[in-house]
Amino acid sequence: MPKEERLQRCKEFKEFKKRILVATDLIGFHMDFAAVNIVFNYDMSEDADTYLHQVIGAGRFGTKGLAITFVADESETKILNEVESRLEVQISEIPDEIDVATHIENR
Repeated sequence: MPKEERLQRCKEFKEFKKRILVATDLIGFHMDFAAVNIVFNYDMSEDADTYLHQVIGAGRFGTKGLAITFVADESETKILNEVESRLEVQISEIPDEIDVATHIENR
């Protein structure tokens, strides 16, 4: 996608004209969006710092958020274990059903 079109779509997302934005590392790492409730991380980051930057948009500015990450192997599990340790949180496996209302607030 041409850069001009990417920037236009990001602008529309920031202005709440579009509510779904699919992005790669290339855009996600350099853009900051408010009011993102759910982040889907299809490719695990190379390290905990990068992972945290990618999913930090979920639940900012006093809102709840949900980050869902697909983990493919033991090395990716180790990255999540490091995140758990650093933040003193528990990252659990996705249940068969998710009640989205427990993770986001009405807008």
